[in-house]
Amino acid sequence: VQLQASGGGLVQYGGSLRLSCAASGFTFDDFEIGWFRQAPGKVLEGVSCISSKGDSTSYLDSVKGRFTVSRDNANKKAYLEMNSLKPEDTSVYYCNAASPPHWSRRYDYWGKGTQVTVSS
Repeated sequence: VQLQASGGGLVQYGGSLRLSCAASGFTFDDFEIGWFRQAPGKVLEGVSCISSKGDSTSYLDSVKGRFTVSRDNANKKAYLEMNSLKPEDTSVYYCNAASPPHWSRRYDYWGKGTQVTVSS
């Protein structure tokens, strides 16, 4: 199983980045995908998630209207489009794949993060 986030970088205030999450080794289209972030000295927080079929999304209040989550099940990828970035968005961003709640066993996969730094 592999889950790899990429696309981070250094961007100025108000700029944009598109994060990608590439998956392999599991039935991607069965899993909900979540994006999380963790800034230095802070707890991990959920940023956004998208249902397995892509028909339901949710967002952290502070990113609503600026971030958009999407997925391409055919290519086993998920994306986080981030616009109007602010310095407080600076974090390491991770993608997570969670198995459906009705499965008898829970599977929870994490990939290595990608650093996003927003300069003021």
